Amino acid sequence: MTTRRAVVTGASSGIGEATVRALRAGGWDVVGVARRAERLAALDAEVGSASYAADLSSEADVAALAEHLARTGDVHALVHIAGGARGVDRVEDGKAEDWRWMFEANVLSAQLVTAALLPLLRAGIRAGGDHADTLYVTSTAAQTAYPGGAGYNAAKAGEAMLVHALRLELNGEPIRVTEVAPGMVYTEEFTLNRLGGDTAGAEKVYDGVEQPLVASDVADVISYALNAPGHVNLDLVTMRPVAQSAQHLLARGALRPRD
Repeated sequence: MTTRRAVVTGASSGIGEATVRALRAGGWDVVGVARRAERLAALDAEVGSASYAADLSSEADVAALAEHLARTGDVHALVHIAGGARGVDRVEDGKAEDWRWMFEANVLSAQLVTAALLPLLRAGIRAGGDHADTLYVTSTAAQTAYPGGAGYNAAKAGEAMLVHALRLELNGEPIRVTEVAPGMVYTEEFTLNRLGGDTAGAEKVYDGVEQPLVASDVADVISYALNAPGHVNLDLVTMRPVAQSAQHLLARGALRPRD
């Protein structure tokens, strides 16, 4: 089989960028997708990816992406990482524009890009591949609600339900559907963006937490899932730092055995 090609969304920073790097290091051809063309170009120059700038909440942009991919080669994997959170408001204080953005960024984008790329994934199988992959990075926020998180909880739970339904709908086809749900991950932008650029507030979220996950940790799991034998499907991988036993239970300070 020729070198496999993956489409990685959210590729301009954080987990998406780390995934592009991990897959390229593993020999994959990678098309990174995000809105910030200049960051994608810099990543391409460094690791040899071949990226495409698009807004995945735009039907026109997604259609153009699919046309570009069809012209440039087979597609064997969709890794959908694009998304994000805005605000930490209570339900009664929530801003409609923030909730709308989270739905479009996390749920609508997943639906649009999946619908557009499934025909290409099937074509890749017919061209000689034995299977194809769809992989979605959701969040433990999809599994457990928390105060101030309702908008993000709802958006990520919606994305997770899309993944669960897709797996059932694709039954009988050699297309794997994987969900990776990280807990606390330290990246440069996620919490900063969520808090509207509040640097001090973003740093406080991670204050005293020994070794939160970092983007490369999640990228390693994604790489493993895609490189596993084609008959093995990791339906759901929930991953957290050891310091975070549950969504509401986070140790701050050094981890050490009890006396």
